[in-house]
Amino acid sequence: MRILVTGGAGYIGSVVTRQLVEQGDNVVVYDSLLRGHRRAVHSDAVFVQGDVADRDLLERTLREHRVEAVMHFASLIEAGESMKQPAVYFRNITAGSLTLLESVLAQGIEMFVFSSTAAVYGTPESLPVQEDAPLKPTNVYGQAKLMVEHMLAWFSQLHGLRYAALRYFNACGAEPPLGEDHQPESHLIPLAMQAVMGQRPQLQLYGTDYPTRDGTCIRDYIHVSDLASAHRLALQALAQGRGPLVYNLGSERGYTNLEVVQAVGRVMGKPVPYVEAPRRPGDPDALVASSARIRADLGWRPRYTDLDSIIATAWAWRQAHPNGYADR
Repeated sequence: MRILVTGGAGYIGSVVTRQLVEQGDNVVVYDSLLRGHRRAVHSDAVFVQGDVADRDLLERTLREHRVEAVMHFASLIEAGESMKQPAVYFRNITAGSLTLLESVLAQGIEMFVFSSTAAVYGTPESLPVQEDAPLKPTNVYGQAKLMVEHMLAWFSQLHGLRYAALRYFNACGAEPPLGEDHQPESHLIPLAMQAVMGQRPQLQLYGTDYPTRDGTCIRDYIHVSDLASAHRLALQALAQGRGPLVYNLGSERGYTNLEVVQAVGRVMGKPVPYVEAPRRPGDPDALVASSARIRADLGWRPRYTDLDSIIATAWAWRQAHPNGYADR
């Protein structure tokens, strides 16, 4: 299949691209490199540097490469930042996705896989959260993603677009030669590793007064390779004429931030230095997603189910790349 992967120079998009190329698909990576890395783009993929707000370039790219399906990962990702810069996030995620969807429909493309987020649920009423749970985002990031899901539903109803929206929370781990290297870094596991390595003075543990077993937030962690395989399965289902599809991708087991910090210390063999910090606006108390639906419908089976094993893959990559993609 001829597939456009937006955000294919980013953490998850680069792993998806690698898996698609290795299964024989023709992939075009479309990325602004605002947060992505050119070195993360697979050598057998076509690379186009561009922003999803650039409709002319998008349509030219889709047309020239005769794209049949789009997988959309290009997005800002920091929930805390979204509460400080809401306009930036609505413009990047919601408006940018609308421009991309307009281009997709104009070119007659019928398949679209959207990287959504479990943040669309806000603070769920029960755990693990199911796909039919109320959608009540508590931060701008989740709201912006939910607005894209609403657009997809309407475009499916009115234009016949077959789409999949995949909701997940914390991607983690590494699939060599690819790993996690955000600029700036905002994810707990790499931040904790940097603190142990002395690349930052200490880790800030945001919020220790939540109604959880140790006072810190509870989150779901999924290995990036397993996320990528779920996106491929969703696209295959769309190619078979199915859709629309909405799935959670979760481990169905939640870990507190403090438990994750302790696990990083175990894997690295040295405690993580940290200090307690105030809560970040918009952070739900606990968020753990059920993946029963995608397991039953598409046969998705995550390979990584143990947090320490997931962290070990991230640590192996970080040991080989202490400064991330700058070392390559």
